[in-house]
Amino acid sequence: MWTGASERDDGLLWDITCPGRPGRLPGVTMAGFGDRGSTPPGLRLIPHPAVTLLLVFGGTIAVEDATGRQRQGSFVTGLGFGDILRTRRMEAFECLQVRLSPVAAHAVLGGVVAEIGAVVTLDDLWGRESARLSERLGALSSWEDRFALTEAWLARRCAAARRVDPEVAVAWHRIVARGGRGRIGHLAAEVGWSGKRLWSRFGAQLGLPPKRAAKLVRFDHAVHRLAAGRNAAGVAADGGYTDQSHLHRDVMEFTSLTPATVVDEPFLAVDDIAWGWPGPLNRRGTGRVRAGDSGC
Repeated sequence: MWTGASERDDGLLWDITCPGRPGRLPGVTMAGFGDRGSTPPGLRLIPHPAVTLLLVFGGTIAVEDATGRQRQGSFVTGLGFGDILRTRRMEAFECLQVRLSPVAAHAVLGGVVAEIGAVVTLDDLWGRESARLSERLGALSSWEDRFALTEAWLARRCAAARRVDPEVAVAWHRIVARGGRGRIGHLAAEVGWSGKRLWSRFGAQLGLPPKRAAKLVRFDHAVHRLAAGRNAAGVAADGGYTDQSHLHRDVMEFTSLTPATVVDEPFLAVDDIAWGWPGPLNRRGTGRVRAGDSGC
């Protein structure tokens, strides 16, 4: 699934470049993508427990949501984007993808992060600022310079932003640390708030109620273990699902696919190469993704 930059193979989908050093902003990870001219239309984007910025500075990327509406250019997807998203056009593109934890996303995007839903163009959010950023990225010749520019831009937005409540941040980090497992009702007592206050503030600041956020984190762990070759019964047992049927329902809800068919989605392979799922980046440099690759 991962090959050296000098190799050639007409079956490859994208070139992927990761930063050469760890990022300095907590909750922010980046990867660069380049078109290989072999991307089929209609690829499904797999929901992820992060807000995703796609900064397009060359070629064309268009996505279509569950209503059939298309967005083109640079865009942002909400936390877990509740609708099924598919690519419709990916032509001669270069783009930099940024994944933001919802806590970091609130700092970068402000309160609007809770209202994004499936997908919004950055032009709609930031107007001319989005175009200027794309122009600056396109004018740079190296990925390291693009990563540095984007990190500096994100840092400036974070420095001027209002942060989420510390209790909300702690609740999110505990959901992630537990893989979405455990009783969500205990979170309020752990952070010293009433359940009503935590549910209200968490949803208003991060875009999902705690129970839905835990469901998304649990799904993310499960679907990657399925892609790694684990059997569905074992994944369900280890992932905090009541049974295999429970796992099946969640995978269907997030992807419209079964646990047996979701493993062939190329975007699951992207996570391992570009972001080193799970946890910190464990593969650096340049890699490529093949159509149909699903392992880790």
